[in-house]
Amino acid sequence: MAYQILIHTPPWVFALFAYLVWQGIKAMQPRAMPIWRALIVPVVFIVWGMSRIGLGHQDSAWPLVAWTAAALVLLPLGVLTPRPFDVDHTTGQIIRPGGAFALIRNLIVFFLQYAVAVIAAIDASDRAFAIIVGRAISGATAGYFIGSAIALLVAYRRKRAAG
Repeated sequence: MAYQILIHTPPWVFALFAYLVWQGIKAMQPRAMPIWRALIVPVVFIVWGMSRIGLGHQDSAWPLVAWTAAALVLLPLGVLTPRPFDVDHTTGQIIRPGGAFALIRNLIVFFLQYAVAVIAAIDASDRAFAIIVGRAISGATAGYFIGSAIALLVAYRRKRAAG
């Protein structure tokens, strides 16, 4: 069964997984980067989370309600999760310390999204439940990373102005 799941997984999923692992491993070392590069992973997860809103036939409003509620619950968590960094005032780049947080976060979010997509595709009896849970996970993902992007941009702007 695992083999069947893997061969029916679209190639872009493997590419996204590889990219997220690569970014997570790179985040374990201190590094400097332009602000736009720091926003790539949040934008990927925001787009992925938002792309599931209109996916498939909706027999009820519950998937949209689940998506919206989860997004609203996790948006503040994204804003409040600390992301320590400094700003190089000559180049404008952000300088981040290394750590495992990004790798762990990326893998958890990826596997939650992937698992729900697999369940919805395989088990017709659990499909309605999987759709609602999937929308909630997608909403939570989008909400968290929207909050994360907002917090990063606000902190960056403040640190640039202070320098």
